[in-house]
Amino acid sequence: MNERDVLLNKLAQALRPISEGIEWFDGLGQEEQCQVLLLLRHHCVQARAVTEDAPESIRRAGLRPTHTPAVLISRGRIDEQLGKIAGLAPLDERRKAFRLLIAVLAIADGRRRERFCSGGCSHWWHGLSVA
Repeated sequence: MNERDVLLNKLAQALRPISEGIEWFDGLGQEEQCQVLLLLRHHCVQARAVTEDAPESIRRAGLRPTHTPAVLISRGRIDEQLGKIAGLAPLDERRKAFRLLIAVLAIADGRRRERFCSGGCSHWWHGLSVA
């Protein structure tokens, strides 16, 4: 895994503060931000995010239910909605999308780890620690 994957997983596991993640994300160019959002979408799908994760994800991300990413995630199939969220173009919307996708990943990955890794496993991200 590359440094970007490690950072995103640390943010999702609260091993790094989200403020640090937002600062890092804001420092990227628009193309890189779009790539990060698509990568986060991919991680969320792999972690088996479900539609029922939407309300808690919105709350954890600190978004209002009327913010565009919050509205999108609350509508229909989550895999389709995550793609729409990852494709948001305005900077302000990309920043909200980043916060929301980190929250979705945190919830979905936490549930997956609880279910499938509670007895121990060898996933590389379980050994992450704050450096």
